[in-house]
Amino acid sequence: MADEVVLLDTWASMFGMRVRIALAEKSVKYELKEENLRDKSPLLLQMNPIHKKIPVLIHNGKPICESAIIVQYIDEVWNHNPPLMPSDPYERAQARFWVDYIDKKVYDTWRKMWLSSGEEHETWKKELISIFKQLEETLGDKPFYGGDTFGFVDVGLIPFYSWFYTFETYGNFKMEAECPKLMAWAKRCMERETVSKTLPDEKKVYAYIVGIKKALESK
Repeated sequence: MADEVVLLDTWASMFGMRVRIALAEKSVKYELKEENLRDKSPLLLQMNPIHKKIPVLIHNGKPICESAIIVQYIDEVWNHNPPLMPSDPYERAQARFWVDYIDKKVYDTWRKMWLSSGEEHETWKKELISIFKQLEETLGDKPFYGGDTFGFVDVGLIPFYSWFYTFETYGNFKMEAECPKLMAWAKRCMERETVSKTLPDEKKVYAYIVGIKKALESK
């Protein structure tokens, strides 16, 4: 019996991009259902009743929620090459730690910078840059976070690359100047078809965020 795989997602979500990259890495065929987050579908509310968020992977009728958990699930279920998780237990634990760090730090800090002004805005901008500098230090001189191979942490972080232009524009800084090694890593990742075909155009993401900001300000 063929696997029935459905992904509930929205195009600009960096968390949904993780899942799409992982599915592409494993050559898994799936049906994409684009969600309107202002008017969530009954299917999304049914499949993720706790958080009511995307992405949700539905595999043969069973939902899996939270992007990092979904990527690990994909790696375990479709366990042919290339593996995304390291084989060594310690390296696996480290990979999970850094994806958890990304999840707890990047989006929330960006959002605080985006919605603030004056000194508070400057504080959150510095915090966001420091987070990327820490991630750059963690990468070191390796081609990928997985060493020589594209892996779990790379999948976890690379979707944010499509948001860098938005971060830079609202924060008035340049990632290339602040984190050149991280930018070189991002460009290496973009050489992979699974990444380049998944990530949306950075200007399209920026226009989307400008639209949300205007909607918030008009309320």
